[in-house]
Amino acid sequence: MDGGQVGIRYPWAEPPAHGEAIEVADGVLWMRLPLPMKLDHVNIYALDDGDSWTVIDSGMHSRKSISIWQKLMDGPLKGKPIARVLVTHHHPDHMGCAGWLQSEHGAELVTTRTAWLFSRMLLLDEQALPTEETLTHWRRAGMRPDLLAQRAQERPFNFADVVYPMPLGFTRISQGDLIRIGGRDWDVHIGNGHSPEHATLWSRDDNLVIAGDQILPSISSNIGVYATEPMADPVEDWIEACERLAALAHPDHLVLGGHKLPFTGLPTRMRQLIDNHHGALDRLLASLDTPKAAGDCFAPLFKRSIGDGEYGLALVEAIAHLNHLYHAGQVIRTTRADGAWCYQRKEDG
Repeated sequence: MDGGQVGIRYPWAEPPAHGEAIEVADGVLWMRLPLPMKLDHVNIYALDDGDSWTVIDSGMHSRKSISIWQKLMDGPLKGKPIARVLVTHHHPDHMGCAGWLQSEHGAELVTTRTAWLFSRMLLLDEQALPTEETLTHWRRAGMRPDLLAQRAQERPFNFADVVYPMPLGFTRISQGDLIRIGGRDWDVHIGNGHSPEHATLWSRDDNLVIAGDQILPSISSNIGVYATEPMADPVEDWIEACERLAALAHPDHLVLGGHKLPFTGLPTRMRQLIDNHHGALDRLLASLDTPKAAGDCFAPLFKRSIGDGEYGLALVEAIAHLNHLYHAGQVIRTTRADGAWCYQRKEDG
């Protein structure tokens, strides 16, 4: 879902090239690694601790990523060691090279307990074909029959394909912690919705916010429901976190997110992130005058056509929004002949 740019400013019009860095604040470097998808990059940051660096997030593990990391170490990082890698959340574009930095460079992994547990669990959960639970989840969502038949015969995405093995052990951060990085004291505030127990860092010494994927400009982070927890309500988690974090926001905050460009105008963006999902829920509820499965709900949610490459992320986000309405008691759920769960607005809803 797109967010507008009213009140939002981008101090840098262009990102750094691969293997290069832009200094966005004293001792804070912005760098990028490529991703093999439509959202084709992830931002990473390095904070100067004097005799070493702390890096924030690590990119997906691949030969190309490792090559770029080596260029960064030899170039902008000036050959100083990376002593810590702080990972904001467990998704593979953020956790992917953390184990490599631990194993090959002796870095300490700093993250939330949930991020570490999810990552270790998913590394072990390698599958040649989708599990029966996943297939059931897709059927209940009303996945397009041709895609369901195709994906049932394909190797699914596996965390282990793009995440380096993680050695045992990490340092935990949690809500309310204070951590010193790059000559600054940072308050840890936890987000949710896009990923459970997602860490954000708010500097006490200047206007910096390290936001991961909890706060992004121009796009809203994917909020999905998967076979691991099919009745989850991450939309409720997302809205609660956004409301809570919005109370911390100031217009001059420089937000360093996991994707897109650093920006200012955080109070405006927080309101957009909240309003985007309330608007989506209102459109979705209005469309449920007749029973619809998640796979039938793309038009009211996204207001654009969804291609095959985006279908999976769109489907899990549609499930998330329907789950929210269901838990709120605004819709009823019935089962279609093909096994799909269909939702319809209550008459008094």
